[in-house]
Amino acid sequence: MSRIIAIDYGRKRSGIAVSDPLQMIANGLTTVPSGQLLDFLISYIATESVERILVGLPKQMNNEASESMKYIEPFVKSLKKRLPDIPVEYVDERFTSVIAHRTMLEAGLKKKERRNKALVDEISATIILQGYLESRYVF
Repeated sequence: MSRIIAIDYGRKRSGIAVSDPLQMIANGLTTVPSGQLLDFLISYIATESVERILVGLPKQMNNEASESMKYIEPFVKSLKKRLPDIPVEYVDERFTSVIAHRTMLEAGLKKKERRNKALVDEISATIILQGYLESRYVF
């Protein structure tokens, strides 16, 4: 099987998570400056088999897309153009940052480490991906 990539896209930097080849476990991969994200993905996909790419969809509580979509949509358009054979899907990312902060707190990270926004973005991408992976199976 191939891997699945999840992206928590931000204006400055984006968190990236990747599944194992069996698509059961999500792992944080890295955080990259958003301006370098497309090149990073193309390079990664040149060495790893990737089945699909998930992009966090920022929604407000009333279910409308947030202001961030004006930055995400052009990126997704470029992504689809450069990698036309890989499906790109949006996945609801509400509360992922809150869950990421809680996860960091429960893991015992010190206050300084919890302020690391790059780490929060990577954990958020991991949460997006793990939620997607779990939603495909009915237990």
